[in-house]
Amino acid sequence: MEPISLIITALVAGATASAKDIAGTAVKDSYDGLKTLIKRKFEGDPFGQGLMDGKPEEIKQVEGLLKDKIKDAGVDQDQEIIKVAQELLKETNPDESAIGKFNVEFKGKTQGVVIGDHNIQHNQYDNVDGKSK
Repeated sequence: MEPISLIITALVAGATASAKDIAGTAVKDSYDGLKTLIKRKFEGDPFGQGLMDGKPEEIKQVEGLLKDKIKDAGVDQDQEIIKVAQELLKETNPDESAIGKFNVEFKGKTQGVVIGDHNIQHNQYDNVDGKSK
């Protein structure tokens, strides 16, 4: 799963578990920790920070906007945030975690990577420098 989807999936899972009051202390602590780390990245962006306090259905409704904000703030490049998101998903989805569904690792230059369920992606790269058009 690529980092942005991993982070959003973790936010929705944490919000869902917390809202249903089925989350244990570890899940709630991980979820609160993830939100705090992301809010720090959104410093100076009250709207972005406010998105972190949304209900699961609200997070899903603004997913496109949240993806843009995550990318713009570099949240998806923060290894600590990725690690906390992975831990939260391990706690909320232990069966899927056990088969490695939430593992993300990039080494070196990557382009056009899509990992996860039900993805559609269209890329076009020029042949000279590998930058997308």
